Amino acid sequence: MTPGPQFPDDFRAALVNLFLWRRDVRRFEPTPLPEGALERLLGLASIAPSVGLSQPWRFVVVESPERREAVKACFERCNAEALTLFSAERAALYARLKLAGLNEAPCQFAVFADHATGQGHGLGRMTMPATIEYSAVMAVHTLWLAARAEGIGMGWVSILDPAEMATILDTPPLWTLIGYFCVGYPSQEHSVPELEREGWEVRRPPTIMVR
Repeated sequence: MTPGPQFPDDFRAALVNLFLWRRDVRRFEPTPLPEGALERLLGLASIAPSVGLSQPWRFVVVESPERREAVKACFERCNAEALTLFSAERAALYARLKLAGLNEAPCQFAVFADHATGQGHGLGRMTMPATIEYSAVMAVHTLWLAARAEGIGMGWVSILDPAEMATILDTPPLWTLIGYFCVGYPSQEHSVPELEREGWEVRRPPTIMVR
């Protein structure tokens, strides 16, 4: 039996620091990523845990200007509708926040969960089919941390119409949109996340979430 790795104290401390410094980046430098960086990060995402070893995540890299403009237009329509859901004060704060790096981020991609995959033979998802989507989210989180460890930022654009995105990206019917992501070097770094700095929300202590 091969013994597992032993992680020293300084590694564990650095890991906690990585968790603390993971950010949902909204402002990017236009500097392109090094050659092969995105492919490497997507490869690291693919070692994430998945139900039944199904690996249901599907990445669609969006490079064409036409598709990017279509995604941006979808975001702007959904964003305008979202403003109507808040009070005047909250809407003003929401409008002030830049919720997407769609103009500046050099890399953009969508993540889907493939409900039609035969990989994994259905193990672990007969009673909880949503575990296919949960698995895809695990891949996103793995990629996010790997990117942060290299000084690369990632932002989740969640204000999008899934049906419209499926049309824009021409995906199979049984692929479910998990999210659209902007990737690049952050234009600024802060010890406090932007939504906290802007007063949108505060982070609650974990004790109130444990029952």
